[in-house]
Amino acid sequence: MTFDPEAATRTPPKKVIFRVKRYNPETGKTWWDEYEVETYRGMTVLDALLKIKEEIDHTIVMRYSCRMGVCGSCGMIINGMPRLACQTQVAEVATEANPVITIEPLKNHPVLRDLVTDFTAFFEKHRSVKPYTIRKDKEELETGDMEYLMSPEEHKELYEYTLCIACGLCYSACPVAASDERFLGPQALTYVWRYVSDPRDEAWQERLEAVDVEGGPFSCHYAASCSAVCPKMVDPGAAIQRLRSALIKYRLGLYKKKKVAKKATRPAEQVKPKKPLPPEAQPVPGANIEAMEREPPTIPVEQLIA
Repeated sequence: MTFDPEAATRTPPKKVIFRVKRYNPETGKTWWDEYEVETYRGMTVLDALLKIKEEIDHTIVMRYSCRMGVCGSCGMIINGMPRLACQTQVAEVATEANPVITIEPLKNHPVLRDLVTDFTAFFEKHRSVKPYTIRKDKEELETGDMEYLMSPEEHKELYEYTLCIACGLCYSACPVAASDERFLGPQALTYVWRYVSDPRDEAWQERLEAVDVEGGPFSCHYAASCSAVCPKMVDPGAAIQRLRSALIKYRLGLYKKKKVAKKATRPAEQVKPKKPLPPEAQPVPGANIEAMEREPPTIPVEQLIA
């Protein structure tokens, strides 16, 4: 996704109209509500939605968590484009000439209520590709005290694909996912390539054979919409093309993983003991830091809800 790095430094229109698509599952009714919000420089779309919920309409429903583009929870359609609301500046999508922002739930995901969508099928497809390292020796993987070595070049090969936060924006933008329920989708297929290219993983043959089916990488039309909307600059379109190439070579008996990491011959780096705190960071007299770390925090729930 192309970002405007200067958007946060610009002042958005003083007042912006937010057109929000609403849905009530009890009645099956869908409608649009409009809210006028006074904005400020640095305000994100998520900030505006929370302001609407707190001050104008308590019934509006959305999903969010970290507010810093890490958890991927606040994905929605903003002015026709799948985006993370916490990562989208109001000044980036609203202008003095057109101070209106239209917000809808993500497409290709069933809508639960208002802007909240159901990711059940999305995560089922994610789990189906076994998104974790597989080794022939499971005991070695789980209990080993050694490292699997990886060169900087090997790490560079797969690093981009490890940045995926499973926000579902790529799936929402995918025209194939919109018309074919069997299609695994760009996120799941990206994870397949991420592990096929990982030298620590030994299940590359199993992974290639598992996706050589209807709904696999050959169902992709390569619209590249997935790559265009990714908030972490992952390129699912390229991952799918690489997976296609590997699968064709595998069918012809020409593909073999470049290298499978062997167990390292040196022990893993030991955790260094804690350094003592400098004088200016010493705890107040009477405070027992070690005891505090051992005891779970006590939250006075009764006082919080009183």
